[in-house]
Amino acid sequence: MILFPNCKINIGLRILGKRADGYHDVLTAMIPVGWSDVLELVPAAGRQSSLTCTGHSLATCPPEKNLVMKALRAVENYTGRELPTDIYLRKIIPDGAGLGGGSADAAFTIRGLNELYGLQLDDESMASIASEIGSDCPFFLFNRPMLATGRGTELRNIDVCMDGIGAIVVAKGETEAVSTREAYAGVAPRPLTPEEDLCRILQENPAHWSGRIVNDFEPSIFALRPTVKELKAKMLEAGAVYASMSGSGAAVYGLFPTLQQAEQAAKTLTATAQISIHVSPINEIYETQFMSH
Repeated sequence: MILFPNCKINIGLRILGKRADGYHDVLTAMIPVGWSDVLELVPAAGRQSSLTCTGHSLATCPPEKNLVMKALRAVENYTGRELPTDIYLRKIIPDGAGLGGGSADAAFTIRGLNELYGLQLDDESMASIASEIGSDCPFFLFNRPMLATGRGTELRNIDVCMDGIGAIVVAKGETEAVSTREAYAGVAPRPLTPEEDLCRILQENPAHWSGRIVNDFEPSIFALRPTVKELKAKMLEAGAVYASMSGSGAAVYGLFPTLQQAEQAAKTLTATAQISIHVSPINEIYETQFMSH
């Protein structure tokens, strides 16, 4: 079975307070984007599972610390079944970028195992398993625009005005990667104001979002990574009607009135910097897709 775990971008990210469990309460909208890894699940011949990881830096991560192996073990623990599986992961989504690549890999592993072995887990059960692996993981089981609250695992469907919008998602590489711990160390929780109704604002054209939808991580991350701040500015100079850092960083995305304008802006950006870049129509919804051998 071959799957293509896609990434996400955050539209707005507010940090509202520290929780008793050590996590933070957040408010954010998450939108799927088609920048994808490649994941293959194959029933193992013996009783041992294995992981072969290629691509960028996660190729050196010990297998049992990789989120896809954690997902496999979590499904085994939940079902009480051993599921010997050979897993092949090709990493394409940049690390430390706030794009949720590792979480997507884990969520697609859970759904893939469910399909491959006929486990008959419903969405609620899979989301429960995913929430123990990472706060972003449950989102990728549904893979459509959603509002995330609590520690990011409480999800509900939302409408977002994205018709015709083209997106550029840019990551500057491992030297600009930001760990989640580093990101949270520099941000102070603050309450929402009455003017901040994220769901209402998201129904307006993205040209009206600037200054009204914010990412609370940006000030501290921009201070640590000035080139990320510069990248956001260049995105706006290139014609983006809205630009922001995604998640805890350090990837930056820009939304353009049309896909054609996004493609033209991407040519300008790639000519001036060493970056990893993805361009796509943002109104496409990337549902989980399966391909069988």
